[in-house]
This record gives sequence, structure tokens and C-alpha cells, in this order.
Amino acid sequence: MHFTQILYISLYFLAVSFKDVFCFFDPASLTIGAGVALGAYGGFGFFKDQTYCRLTECCNERSIPGDVYKLREMLRKRLFGQHIVKQQLISALEAHLNPQSSSRKPLVISFHGTPGTGKNFVADMIAETLFEKGIKSRFVHKYMGRLDFPLQRNVEDYNQRIYYDVVTGIADCPRSLFIFDEVDKMPAGVFESLASLVDYNALPNKLDGSKAIFIFLSNLAGVQISDQLAKMLKNGELRENIKLSSFEQILEKASYNLEGGLKKAGLIEQHVIDHFIPFLPLEKQHVHQCISAEFFKWERRPEKKVIEDMLKEVITYDRGHGLFSTTGCKTIEKKVATEVWMEKRLP
Repeated sequence: MHFTQILYISLYFLAVSFKDVFCFFDPASLTIGAGVALGAYGGFGFFKDQTYCRLTECCNERSIPGDVYKLREMLRKRLFGQHIVKQQLISALEAHLNPQSSSRKPLVISFHGTPGTGKNFVADMIAETLFEKGIKSRFVHKYMGRLDFPLQRNVEDYNQRIYYDVVTGIADCPRSLFIFDEVDKMPAGVFESLASLVDYNALPNKLDGSKAIFIFLSNLAGVQISDQLAKMLKNGELRENIKLSSFEQILEKASYNLEGGLKKAGLIEQHVIDHFIPFLPLEKQHVHQCISAEFFKWERRPEKKVIEDMLKEVITYDRGHGLFSTTGCKTIEKKVATEVWMEKRLP
């Protein structure tokens, strides 16, 4: 066995044995006494990947598997009434994560829809399947509009924060994910510094952000989506046959003109957003599927009456069309959990 292989194996088991100690040291300190010997194997980079990065999160394929197949399966089993989301999102991510991709800019997606249609649900699933540590990964950066960017008078400060966070995040890992929730609750102008960064990879210090992903979540245009869908259904079109093209211009126009973080935004003017994806309002059958899926997570198969009673409790229909649930599946998780625990407490 070659000396460097012996040294590598010895140092690896030493790292495992002293896992807690190693995690407190800067990774560079681990190269002391091993740099020359490991030169033939890529030096510290190889050693770090095989030792330190087995103990903690790193910007590599182990920590960022990018498992789009797993995401597809999760969407198939757990997301209901959103055929457009499933079609467009999977294709967009597969194209973006393809090693042969020659795109010069990050992937930028904007989710739109009324509450309870699955926007946050899907964003979290993306994090869970692309990153080993999911939403808790240090490479996943999530912001809440009302919490992080609440005041119009502080827009300049917010711009500086976003600029700094994106630059440092991509410097830490080019495959970072940035999620901005409650965009409709943010002040206009909050994303102006971001527009210059993501427009054809215009990052400082020659940083490459072309592998990063940006996702915006918003209730904006929820009413417009409902109106368009209701119109098409009443004209005899099947929900499953409706295409993204029926909504994209509606979403882009509403985002640009309605109050919120994307109003008059450079992100839209410069055509930086690659996909405007509608989350369609849910009908009774979809809420029924949500309830059944949630009971299944608890390994329960409730009687039909239990589900019907819960549907009556959670569904109120929109006044405009009388077709769609106003809350979607938003409260289902807690309702089902309460029902399960009530069953357990019965004698």
C-alpha cells in the first residue's frame, strides 16, 4: 500500500475518533503534516472531502445531492391539484442542475397562489431533496417578508442586506438556495440590488452564481389565478389539461403592478425571473386528498364519515365562484393530528 494511502486512512480514522474535536478547528489546520504527502491526491481538497466533509456539511455532492427524482416522487405523493407545478418545476430543476448546462445566470422562480395551495410546502420539499440537511442546511437561506423586510423606510438597508447575504452565500457555496417568502408583504424596491446580481451572473470578485437558485413565494395574483381558472372550467376545459401559458402573463403583469416586493421591480423589467408558476386554488376533491394523505402519515385509514366531517369543518368556498377552498390544505396537518390524538385517548 502506498504511503499516502496509509496516511490518508490513518488520518481519516483519527478524524472519526476525534469528531467533536475536529469540528471546532478551522479545516485548514487539518492539513498540518499531511499537505505534502497528499499532494498526489489533490492535496487538502481531497483530504477535506474524505474526512472533514464526512463529519460536517460541505459544498459538495454529498451534502448537496440534488435529488430531483426524490422531489418528483414527493410531489406525486403529497401535492394535490397542482399539475402545472409538477410539470414546470421538475423540468426547470433538471435543466438547471444538468452538469452540461451552459446557463450564465441562476435559476429564478416565482410561486404565486392563494394561501394553502402548497407554495411553502413545495419550497421546503425542494430544500429537503436538494440538500442533505434540508431547510436547516447552511446553504439554504430563507427570508420572511413581515419579519425580515417589514418597513418601506428601510428599503435601502434591506437592499444592502440582501446584496451582502447573496454575495457571501454564493462565496460559501455556489449551489446555494435563496427563498423569499411573503413577497407580497415586502415593500417595493427591496430587490433592486438583487436584480443586478442575478442578471447574467453579475457578481463581484468573479464569483460564479450560475448554479444558485432563487425562489419567491407570494399570494400576489391569487385572485387573478382563481378568476382565470374558474373561467376556463366553466368553458368546459378540464383542469388537468390547462397549461402554464394561460397564467404566465397574468402573473408577471400582476407582480409588476400590485403592491409588494416585486412592484416595478428590476427583476421583472430585466426579465430575470425565468418562471412564473401558478398554484391553482384547490377544490373539494383536492382537500379530501390532503386529509387522506395526512392520515396516512399517521398510519391511519379513517372511515369515510371522519373525512367528510373534517371537510365540512375546514372548507369554506370563495364567494366569487363557489368552487374553491379559501384555505386549501393549510390547516389540515393540525386538524388530523388532533383527531389522531383524540382517538388515542379514547378508552
